[in-house]
Amino acid sequence: MAYCYIHLGDFQAAMNQIDEHLKYDQGNSTPPPRSSSPPSRPAADPEPMAWLWKAICHFGLGQYKAVEECALRGPPGQLQNRILFHMAHKIGDEGKLMIYHQKMSASVEDQLSLAAMHFLRGHYQEATDVYKRVLLEQRDNIALNVYVALCYYKLDYYDVSLEILNLYLNRFPDSLYAINIKACNHYKLYNGSAAESAASASPPALIRHNLSVFRSGENALQVFPPLMSVIPEARINLCIYYLHQGDLEHANDVIKDLEPTQPEEYILKAVVYASIGQEKNNSELLKQAQQYFQIVGASSSHCDTIPGRQCMAQCFFLLKQFDDVNIYLKSIAPYLREDDSFNYNFGIAQACAGHWKGAEQAFDSVKSPEIRNEFSFIAWRARTHIHNDKPHLAWEAYLSLDVSSNAYVLLQEIANTCYSMGHFFYSLKAFNVLERIDSLPEYWEGKKGAFVGAFQMVLAKKEPKDSLPEMIEMLRSTSNPQVEYLLRTVKKWAKDNGVALGGN
Repeated sequence: MAYCYIHLGDFQAAMNQIDEHLKYDQGNSTPPPRSSSPPSRPAADPEPMAWLWKAICHFGLGQYKAVEECALRGPPGQLQNRILFHMAHKIGDEGKLMIYHQKMSASVEDQLSLAAMHFLRGHYQEATDVYKRVLLEQRDNIALNVYVALCYYKLDYYDVSLEILNLYLNRFPDSLYAINIKACNHYKLYNGSAAESAASASPPALIRHNLSVFRSGENALQVFPPLMSVIPEARINLCIYYLHQGDLEHANDVIKDLEPTQPEEYILKAVVYASIGQEKNNSELLKQAQQYFQIVGASSSHCDTIPGRQCMAQCFFLLKQFDDVNIYLKSIAPYLREDDSFNYNFGIAQACAGHWKGAEQAFDSVKSPEIRNEFSFIAWRARTHIHNDKPHLAWEAYLSLDVSSNAYVLLQEIANTCYSMGHFFYSLKAFNVLERIDSLPEYWEGKKGAFVGAFQMVLAKKEPKDSLPEMIEMLRSTSNPQVEYLLRTVKKWAKDNGVALGGN
């Protein structure tokens, strides 16, 4: 009965059975309920293995201090060592962990326990290697394929994960655990609808959790909080939900007390800290975010994975080392060509490194209307157009904006960047509007310089003569004595070269 309860995950019921057994072993004259009344053992000879079973129950209940107490009362051996090995991991005692690790044997049970530890510590490739070695010796143990598939899922090899998983599902098509991994692979490869279809047979708590994920956080505030003590991923997904909502305060509240041990936890804390750090210009949070990204990106288990390289890219992004950012992003670009967020960040990194053609290509790859309508995206793209000799597209972007502070910021960008790039006609247009909004002396100086530069471009035949009337009209909108001197110079040239200026 205790064995059945343990495998059902009802550890308290299992422990109740074991406690009754221990009492009876120690001379209790009343046999435990539902037993066949076995012969009583002497009080000095209790069932020693029962203490190990009880330790397993305490482990399932998260009572790790009691795990050690019970395990040490049981007989020494491989099972005791495995229990203490995993207990040390749970309490974060690296010293004890290494002691029990060194006692691991080559037995299948110990090797599987070691693989589980690799998995729990985010070393998915190492876990996969162990499982594969065991499978070579025990090909009939096809349940190991489920664990291998889960490792490949964690390594982002979703196609491979599905292929291996099907070896098990072909034999056991109603396995809830395997069905859930299949659904998660479908979510990563396709979309939430495909995942939802695949997960229709999962257990209730898990399906509530995963459906909310598959449906982009639908009912997240009702689903995730009650499950945080049952499904560890619920805390992570609740934080992600708040991030998607732009609610950084609540996102931070959810994970502020979480000491990261898994790569996903490090990444999530890094994202939250980076977001808050940028919003509040908090250098300490930005530094912590950079360090968390680096921990994952530099780890042996993740350095060659897509998330690992993304983490290193973000680490260098925060350090403003954009050449290094681009090295990492280029290495994973073939896998993320359809990812709008990736293309947006890649575009910014390319632009910051002065690779304007690449930046334009990356920005043009962004399809999401939500991102394309963000002012920061519009501004970055306008700057890229100017550097790629397409200032007219930057001007069109300004014209598409409503009158706002954002439009004013973009005008300043166009005025100054076009000036520095020699696109004086559009710099003149931008300074002209800026001067009408606010007659600051620097706007007149910018406008005057842009007019002279544009006129020189006409002389060099790099700007059409047809632009002169519009240029003169913009110049005349300023009441400054220098205007007439500039106009006389332009009119004389126009007369000498037979260029009609119309009514100007």
